[in-house]
Amino acid sequence: MPYALALALTLLVEVPVYTAALTRAGGPRPTRAAGAAVLVNLLTHPLLWWSLRPYAAGPAAAYWTAFALGEAGVCLVEGALLAPLTGLPARTALPWAASATANAASVLAGFLLGGFLLGG
Repeated sequence: MPYALALALTLLVEVPVYTAALTRAGGPRPTRAAGAAVLVNLLTHPLLWWSLRPYAAGPAAAYWTAFALGEAGVCLVEGALLAPLTGLPARTALPWAASATANAASVLAGFLLGGFLLGG
């Protein structure tokens, strides 16, 4: 999948998930939540994407290990950044839960779309 498509898919999936999760729980206004979602993704997505490239040509086990560790790192970074960007209390579980949910949804969407595009 080309990078631009992967980034677009990530934003298309994650921004609504973040916005819904953060605002329904009495958090920030939808525009602030959506803006924070875009910002954290613009920070983490290219870092993960380009850091996985060296593993793509190697053994599958190395790639999937790097992928899993990278996604876990993305969840941690995005969760940590969401509280100050949205004005949520730093010790609330909401940013972390929203990050895990949004990233799981986009990984699933990527797998589904990638399988569709590859014919499998």
